Amino acid sequence: MNHFTSDLVQALVTKQDVSEIFRNHLEMAMNRLLETELTAFLDDEKYDRAGVNSGNSRNGSYTRTLHTEYGDLKLNIPRDRNGEFKQQTVAPYKRSNDTLEAFVIHMFQKGVTMTEIADLIEKMYGHHYTPQTVSNMTKTMVEHVDALTTRQLAKRYVCVYIDATYVAVKRETVSKEAIYLAVGIREDGSKEVLAYTIAPTESAYIWNELLQDVKARGTEEVLLFISDGLKGIVSAIEQVYPRAKYQSCCVHVSRSIAHKVRVTDRLEICNDFKTVYRAENEEQGKTALDELCTKWKSSYPKVVKSLQENPYIFTFYSFPESIWRSIYSTNLIESFNKQNKKYTKRKEQFPHEEALEKFLVAQFEGYNQRFATRCHTGFDQARAELQAMFTTTD
Repeated sequence: MNHFTSDLVQALVTKQDVSEIFRNHLEMAMNRLLETELTAFLDDEKYDRAGVNSGNSRNGSYTRTLHTEYGDLKLNIPRDRNGEFKQQTVAPYKRSNDTLEAFVIHMFQKGVTMTEIADLIEKMYGHHYTPQTVSNMTKTMVEHVDALTTRQLAKRYVCVYIDATYVAVKRETVSKEAIYLAVGIREDGSKEVLAYTIAPTESAYIWNELLQDVKARGTEEVLLFISDGLKGIVSAIEQVYPRAKYQSCCVHVSRSIAHKVRVTDRLEICNDFKTVYRAENEEQGKTALDELCTKWKSSYPKVVKSLQENPYIFTFYSFPESIWRSIYSTNLIESFNKQNKKYTKRKEQFPHEEALEKFLVAQFEGYNQRFATRCHTGFDQARAELQAMFTTTD
């Protein structure tokens, strides 16, 4: 048996902690590998006379500590006299192994705070890390932020859902700010986060800027936009995508109705409105709306007027029936935002915008990876009809 095997067997027999066996042998192996690297670089063994007057030689070493799941490794990084040797065993400036960093990033994605992660690592590995050290391990996410926000987008999207949610972030003082988010469904039915931005409040002006960014990154045509009906949003969309249609979220319309009528009437009037967007076709939907307006006009004239003046309730009926349930509301993007909020609530607040962006992009990347090859409900059956609706030529 080799030394590692015999030491491991001895530790198991005597019921000792095997982590120290792994740590010790891993430390010896890595130091041996570092020495071997330098030997290969200089092309002579240590103390070999062939290295005398060769123009370069060994020049001692300096120590580095590498944190691993088995404990701290004390590494002796060898040097050459000319300073030309660049070892490849341990990445420059690296102080922890990829497993630990991957663990930290995974916990970070799940909304666990830096202090909680530091405490958890200490319990698991026996090392104390400050929250700042843990935060530094997530610095790789900065590159992911740049990659996500500058990547080329698809030429066409069947529909784009836009919605904003609010998260607490610190800028000298703590305040909730709007996270603008656009999620698109491609021609093949797969979906992805297209773009996001952060601003103190939600406005049509910022949405216009976000959509201009989407267009600048390659998206030439969108058939349909779906949102909650923010004032000025239709104009903001038309300035960037004048041919796109717009659907007002019917669920938001129903919620608005519920807030404007008596509690005793809410269920009945909302059920009446449900027949408007769940009809078999647009004609029946319009008939259902006329009946609702006639029934409730005397009791709630302002509610009825707002419904009659909304030209974006029936847009979804002009699309294939198999996707109606997917496009008459913003439920798709709202459920995603709800999931993100579940994790942000654990943090209470973000210390600065960069921390918020790293967290958001971690969620967006996970979303894009999960749905890159999944066809959203109904879109597979509608693919031919939807492709015929596009006007841009390849």
